[in-house]
This record gives sequence, structure tokens and C-alpha cells, in this order.
Amino acid sequence: MGQPDLVLLAILGLGALGRNPLVTAAAGILLLLRLMGLASWLPLLEQHAMSLGLVLLIVAVLIPFADGQVTVQQTVQSFTRGGLAGYAGLVAGFVAAVLGARGIVLLEQNPHVIIGLIFGTLVGVAFFQGIPVGPLTAAGFAAVLLELLTLLRRGF
Repeated sequence: MGQPDLVLLAILGLGALGRNPLVTAAAGILLLLRLMGLASWLPLLEQHAMSLGLVLLIVAVLIPFADGQVTVQQTVQSFTRGGLAGYAGLVAGFVAAVLGARGIVLLEQNPHVIIGLIFGTLVGVAFFQGIPVGPLTAAGFAAVLLELLTLLRRGF
């Protein structure tokens, strides 16, 4: 077992400790691919997995529209009768999408950041009654923090 396998095993363990099934599953899949001698698939996964994952995520979000659970009337009412909650959801969705985009850039430029995100998730879940969130939004938040720290260091 080489160093990449040990790192994946550690991430798998951290994901399990942090009760983050997505991190656990991802590390487990990658570890299995390596142990089965299929590491040659990793560049293909690296190239397409993010896009495929995002497509599947958007499909999951749109299913209530596709199967009629959410109607056009309900959509309009969420803003006309929902009051501040509808608009708060709109703003939160916008912010999450922007953070997710920034998170992708940060993870592409600094893939080692994922280790800090996993440790931070573990601490938040274990000691502060948090729940595991998506790594893209967490990475986006980290990107904003890095930009703020850079500005503070430079004195604006």
C-alpha cells in the first residue's frame, strides 16, 4: 500500500468519523480503484467527474419541477405570499451558487485544501453539533476567507 492509498484511507476514516457519507464513499471508491489496479482511470475521472456530479445534482434539484410536485403557481407564490422567506431563499441560493463556483476554482488550484475542509467538517460535526455540508460551498467560503486575509495582510 503506497502513500496515495494511505492518504485515501485516512480521508475515508475522517469521513466516517465526521459522519460524512459522501467523503467516505468518494475516498472508498478511489481507494478501491487503486487497489484493483484501475488507477489509469483516475485522469478520466478527474476530467469528467465534477461536471457529471454537478449535472446529477442539478437533476436532483429539478425533479420536483419535472414530476409536478412544484407548480408555476407555487413558484410565483413563494415570492408573492412567502414574504421574506422566499427572498431569503433566493439570496441564499445565489450566494451558495457563487461560493460553489469559487470553491471549484480553489480546489482546482489548491487540491490540498480538501484535507482542511475534511478536518474542519469533522470538528464542526463532532464538537459543535454541525452537519456535513458540500465541499464546494465550504471551499468557496475558504476562498472568500483567503481573499479577505490577503486584503488584511496587504492593508487593503
